[in-house]
Amino acid sequence: MKNILIVEDDFLNRRLIKKVLQEENYKVLEAMSADEALKVLKYEKVDLAILDIHLGKTDGISLGHLIKSQFAIPFLYLTAFETQDIVRKAIATTPMGYLTKPFKSVDLINTVELALRNSESGPSPFLIVKDEDLNVRVPLSRISFLESDGNYLLVHCEHEVYRYRSTIKQAMDTLPSIQFIQTHRAFLVNKEKISHFNSKQLMVDGKSVPVSKNFLAHVQEALN
Repeated sequence: MKNILIVEDDFLNRRLIKKVLQEENYKVLEAMSADEALKVLKYEKVDLAILDIHLGKTDGISLGHLIKSQFAIPFLYLTAFETQDIVRKAIATTPMGYLTKPFKSVDLINTVELALRNSESGPSPFLIVKDEDLNVRVPLSRISFLESDGNYLLVHCEHEVYRYRSTIKQAMDTLPSIQFIQTHRAFLVNKEKISHFNSKQLMVDGKSVPVSKNFLAHVQEALN
């Protein structure tokens, strides 16, 4: 069952969308604001987000930017207004779809199904990291491990190391747990990159990453 997050500050619109989606056997999560949506995204598995563009303090387009950069999940927009400026800003965030209110139930379902299908066959999720003065999109599949470095994480790829403004805890809340595991208070590792391991260390793309006693049982469970 796919989990869909509705971010809509109008109760009646939210209830209508929820009803339509539940009739198609989707599990629905709800948020009235961008802040509520970010909390849901940190603690729940979300396969698709439906964002109302007009949310008050933080508009849906700004939330779309955050979802794209921090969570790498597909999203689509709802709006009652379709000016050229809004369309241009929305398209810049590369949503999976765009619906103008009022819309038919069949249009909502078709847009949702198409967004989910395209996301499954599309490019892998990524982090936006720093490379000197430039931002770089690094697919999660390229990341070997992440290492804590003050207020930043060092993102180790096979041949490059980038800086990403985050803590280990924040990264754990956003990266897919099925792919990344914590081996030490200062290290997160991409399981797909591990070649050898024992109770004290992992070899990841030819580099040694420590395993602490506090995380040993978790690492063994994840790798078995």
